[in-house]
Amino acid sequence: MIGYMRRHEKYVQETRQKDLDAAAIKELLHYHDKHIQWMQQERLAHLVTMLCVCLFTLLALGFTIIIPTLPAILLCTLLTALTLAYVIHYYRLENGIQKWYTLSDEIGRNNKLQA
Repeated sequence: MIGYMRRHEKYVQETRQKDLDAAAIKELLHYHDKHIQWMQQERLAHLVTMLCVCLFTLLALGFTIIIPTLPAILLCTLLTALTLAYVIHYYRLENGIQKWYTLSDEIGRNNKLQA
């Protein structure tokens, strides 16, 4: 997912460097905004998944505190590592989308300057 975002951003940046007319800039903005919509759906799916994993981690932690057994400790450790991975992934996803919003605004400003 992060690789996809980097490739798309690189493509948009390289396309912006070219000498484009107003119609091409408008098409690029439409293309980029369509990808933003797709990534917003991905972001929502990852948010729900991350929150579920966090909930199960807290439940496992509570169970481990009440009944400290080796399988419970292992489950809690595994879920904590998974939660950490999801939080890092979601952080990167969120920051990437925020950069895309800025990029979309810059493309829109360029289109208005040429019109």
